[in-house]
Order: sequence, then C-alpha cells, then structure tokens
Amino acid sequence: MLMLILVTGFMMGWNYALTIVNMGLISAIMALGVNLQWGFAGLFNVGVMGFVALGGLAAVLVASPPVTDAWAAGGARILAGLALGALTVLALIVVRHRMAAGRSKTLALVLVAVAGFLAARAVLGSGTLAVEAVNPSVSGYLGGLGLPILLAWPAGGLLAAGAAWVVGKTALGLRSDYLAIATLGIAEIILAVLKNEDWLARGVKNVVGIPSPVPQEIVLQQDPDFTARAASIGLDPVIASTLWVKLLYMGLFAAVLLVLLGLAQRALHSPWGRMMRAIRDNEVAAAAMGKNVTSRHLQIFVLGSAVCGIAGAMMVTLDGQLTPGSYQPLRYTFLIWVMVIVGGSGNNWGAVLGGFLIWWLWVIVEPVGQSLFGAISAVLPDGSPVTAHLQDASAHMRLLTMGVVLLLVLRFSPKGLLPER
Repeated sequence: MLMLILVTGFMMGWNYALTIVNMGLISAIMALGVNLQWGFAGLFNVGVMGFVALGGLAAVLVASPPVTDAWAAGGARILAGLALGALTVLALIVVRHRMAAGRSKTLALVLVAVAGFLAARAVLGSGTLAVEAVNPSVSGYLGGLGLPILLAWPAGGLLAAGAAWVVGKTALGLRSDYLAIATLGIAEIILAVLKNEDWLARGVKNVVGIPSPVPQEIVLQQDPDFTARAASIGLDPVIASTLWVKLLYMGLFAAVLLVLLGLAQRALHSPWGRMMRAIRDNEVAAAAMGKNVTSRHLQIFVLGSAVCGIAGAMMVTLDGQLTPGSYQPLRYTFLIWVMVIVGGSGNNWGAVLGGFLIWWLWVIVEPVGQSLFGAISAVLPDGSPVTAHLQDASAHMRLLTMGVVLLLVLRFSPKGLLPER
C-alpha cells in the first residue's frame, strides 16, 4: 500500500497522493467501525451512511458560531417544541408500563401520542419558520456552539452512539436480513431530516466555513516566515502551503486511527472479544452459557456506530463544509462494506488495509481509465462509434473495478487479504 501511494505521488503529484492518504485514513476508520459490528458480532448494518452523516452534523453543531439573530427569533420555541416531543415519548412510556392491557390503555396511548405530536409540532413549526427566515442566503439556521473543532470528533461519536442505541433497542431483535432493511431505512430517515430541517444545518443549502484545526492555506501564504522557508527548499508558497496543511491533517487523522486501532486490538484479544466472537459463531450456545446476546449486540452496535460517527466528523472537518446531498449509500455504505470484505472481516488490520486499498482504487481507476481509453481512441478512425462508447465508459470504471475486485477476492481469498486468525 505504501508503494502504491509513493508511485501515485511520483506520477500524479504529492498533492493528489496526500489527498488520497487523508481520505484513506478516514475510510479506514469507517471500515474499522463496520468491522467491529460485522467482524466481531456478525451484525449486518447497512445504515453506515446515517451514522457518518450524524458525525458530520456534530461538527456543525459543535464548531459553527451561533447565529444570535436566529436564536432570538425562534430558538426558544424550537427548544420548547423538542422538549414537548421528549415529554410525549416519556408519557407514552409511563402509560404503557402503568396501565393494564385493554381498550382503555390503547385509547390513552393514542390520545397522548396525538395530543403530544400536535402540541410539539405547533410550537416547533412556528420556531423553525422564524429561524429559517433570518437571512436564509447565508444562515437561516441556529448555528453551533462555537467550540474548537477537535471537540466535534468525540461529539460526533457520541451523537452517532446515541442514535445507534435508539435504533438498536428497536431493531436488534430482528433477523439479519430484516436488520439490514431496518438500518438502511433509518439511515435514509436521518438523511431526510438533514436535508429538510433547514433550522438544524441549513438542509441542502449546505454549511460552509466550518473552522479548521490546522492553519489555512491563505494564512500560511501571507506568513513571511513560511514563504521564506518554502522558497529555501525551492517550493512555490501556494504549493507548499497546500502540502503542509494536508500533512498536518494526515498527522491528526493517523493519531486517531492508531488510537482506535489499538483499542480495537485490545478488545479483540480480551475475554470480551472472545465472548463477542463466540456469540457471532453460535448465538444459541452462547446464550446457553449465560451470555445476554441482545445486550452484547446492542453494545457492539453502539461502539461501531460511534467509530463511524467520529469518521464522519473528521471528514466534514477536512472538507470544511457539510453537504447532506453528497451522502450516498454507494459511497458511505456499499464501499465501506467492500473495504471490510476485501481487507478481511474480523481482522482490524485487514479493515485498515481494505480502507486504504479500496479508496485508492476508487480514486485512481477513473483517471487511469480515461487515459487508457484516450490512448485507444487516438488510434481509432475519426467518428468511430467505439470512441464515443469509450468516452462514456470511463465514468463507470469505478463500479466495474469494485465489482471485479470483490468477485476476485471472494473467489480466491474469501476471508479477505488479511484473514481473521
């Protein structure tokens, strides 16, 4: 993998290579989170995209500055509406547990749910309309807490873990195929909320200008000391600033990956890790030995989702913006699963390798395909239908490559490149 990165740097530029490395580090963390769920416990979570998006939302809520005009216009009403919704859920729980089964209990549950929903929606709706009307071209939302962006990374993990706990309490009792359908649906619900609730994170209008944990390129270019050091080694200040910022990001991301990988390795080789694998291999036998299978499944589901949430917050930090429209199941669910399968399910090192390798292939095959098809088209006669077909085919090289790689690995190394021991 290191050789592939070095070859990419020499042939396509170090700026391009460092971009691949940084997204490879984030992809490896996502794959590590999925490996915790599938490799350790056999949980088929197809809602990875939703937890990654929640991590990105945490970066906005933690690091973006608060919009004081929006808070003054409707912030209190939004908080009151959310509180009414929470009280409604609490009231439903109390009624469900306190009242005896029968028609009166059903009627009470319906009345509490309808009354609570209407009250919460009325208060929340008026507040959201007021907030979204405040300078919608640049804000139109409440903003965040204005805290350091690095705090958003653990916050993203906590937000994803909280959502995973709610999802797990309702969905982990389902069979594996139904669990996959449920998690996919819940991920789409999370994404729909992000796209449509403008007061939360501007919806599809996107949040830009998220603070960075490292100096910005323009700041470095205006620093005389930095420009002098860049000139001393023969680099243009613009190129040097870009490379330096990406190297700083690489150091931060690598530190997070190493910490999470170390914790995952310790968990894998601990009695807890052996118990999780025993539950994965035979739930009936593990339950007969006194293990609470549902509780352990919930535990590992929350942990894996938290890791995906951390990766989601890191990715938004790297991009400097939250774009809900960019979250697609192909990129943030299917591709992560390919990383785990190709790398080696159940092996943390395999998940990391798969994250780097599959992301490198995902990025590199399209420009390579364009160059290859361009060379073929150059020797074909003008107006050839093959030339037009090749020009259209380059956009599909990524999907073709992922399918071929997945089939080859499943045929010749079904346990992945680094199999579980």
